[in-house]
Amino acid sequence: MNPLAHIDDSWAYRGHKNGAARIAAFFDIDGTLLPLPSLERRLIAELRRNKAIPAANYLRWLAEAIQFSRRGFVYSLHANKMHLRNVPVRTLSPAHLTFFPGAIRRVAWHASQGHSVILVSGTLDLLARQAALALTLRLAVRGVKAKIGVCATRTERVGMRYAGRIIGAANFAEQKLLAVRQIAAESGFDVARCYAYSDSAHDRWMLGAVGKPAA
Repeated sequence: MNPLAHIDDSWAYRGHKNGAARIAAFFDIDGTLLPLPSLERRLIAELRRNKAIPAANYLRWLAEAIQFSRRGFVYSLHANKMHLRNVPVRTLSPAHLTFFPGAIRRVAWHASQGHSVILVSGTLDLLARQAALALTLRLAVRGVKAKIGVCATRTERVGMRYAGRIIGAANFAEQKLLAVRQIAAESGFDVARCYAYSDSAHDRWMLGAVGKPAA
């Protein structure tokens, strides 16, 4: 299976290879644009409050965690979605998405410069898209137009329910480096002029992929 199958390039700026169009700003979401806890943890907490997670899913999650244990605990957290098996697809309330003011200003600056803005996150793709839409609306209120791309962990679904597995690879750590490189290659970005932002040491690979990282 293609390890980069989770990348969605529907946002890409096609046919623009010069100037600002060759520059992208890659943003982590959790802890960088939005305060912790992460979007996925907030969703799980909400599902648990509503008793939407079947009890059997916890055993499925544990069995999957044992299978993933050889690859490390952190990997298991990102790749193991068995707790969501057969759970209806849901998103968070927009009221839960309160961005750091400084983050909004920074994204607005990039958009005003004509840079591509791309959210690169290990969270569920649906949550990442929700964050991108919310951020787009926050910018619109400021009079800033932005087309925000998303590269996140894709999850299998059966109808409107989660299947409990991911598509491709979990988008974290070294995987973000591969994602940034592929996006840059396909869209003609000059990585030496690109930016990346994150709050986590797990994103050191992504930060190291560009010429202008900010931790």
